[in-house]
Amino acid sequence: MLRRTFLAVVASGVVALPAFAQDVKTLNMGIISTETSSNLKSAWQPVIDDLSRALGVQVKPFFASDYAGIIEGMRFNKVQIAWYGNKSAMEAVDRANGEVFASVIDKDGNPGYWSLLIARKDSDLKSVEDVIKRGKDLTYGAGDPNSTSGTAVPGYYLWAANKVDPKTLFKAVRISNHETNLLSVLNKQVDVAVNNTENFERYRINTGKNAYDDVRVLWKSPLIPADPLVYRKDLPPELKKKIQDFFVNYGKGADAAREKQALATLTYQGFRVSTDAQLVPIRQIELAKEKAKIESDSTLAAADKEKKLADVSRRLAELDRASSTQ
Repeated sequence: MLRRTFLAVVASGVVALPAFAQDVKTLNMGIISTETSSNLKSAWQPVIDDLSRALGVQVKPFFASDYAGIIEGMRFNKVQIAWYGNKSAMEAVDRANGEVFASVIDKDGNPGYWSLLIARKDSDLKSVEDVIKRGKDLTYGAGDPNSTSGTAVPGYYLWAANKVDPKTLFKAVRISNHETNLLSVLNKQVDVAVNNTENFERYRINTGKNAYDDVRVLWKSPLIPADPLVYRKDLPPELKKKIQDFFVNYGKGADAAREKQALATLTYQGFRVSTDAQLVPIRQIELAKEKAKIESDSTLAAADKEKKLADVSRRLAELDRASSTQ
């Protein structure tokens, strides 16, 4: 998928650019596709307009059909700032010259959010056990492959924990964004789907309806660190400082009332300073999945398996040490 997105970028005439000069004239802010571009644009545009004024630089929203498009946009310098989930932020940090500089604070002040597995309330599915027993007769709404709450977290804490693979468990699997997954459950287009608590709040704001009235939550994940904001490392240092200061002080200044209204539309209370360290839990999940895959690989020679497992264990230990010093 990443390769297809890159080819599309090349075909459109966009090529890799050098590191920014000090006189930046335009910045693009990437916004991951958790719902329709029109909804996301209307929610983010007031903040983006304020950012443009604060920086004295035009900031434009950048949308793609999937998370990979935003990651590749940052990799090839078509995107310089982005709102990601933790999994996609990890990809941006590792392969797109990204750096976490802030994270969101939800409307209740929570330091994160939760992934959910949902079904219609009038369904006879009451538990994860019901889903697993009847999987071959059910359709499943999965998340984007680079989504934290749609793939990484349920993949580890839900499916791997129950020793099942959704690709083989269900009659059919449909990959989509959070908004579509929720609507697909409500409209009986899929039987179960992944979602998250942030999207439920966005649904309430957009429609005035409470999804919990019609949806049953079959599973709720451990707390997921709040969504990070990432910029390219090669932005000028003074510009990076201005961008970070803008976000962490948004909703606190002379125009706080209007800014808080813009934040409320996003379902946020504000933003806090963050770093790449917030990605450690997601890295641990990905490595644990890699370890389980190696352990179950019957095609590997014993020596190769031992070597690969030792490497994964070393990287997990490094992450444990890093997280213990935070």
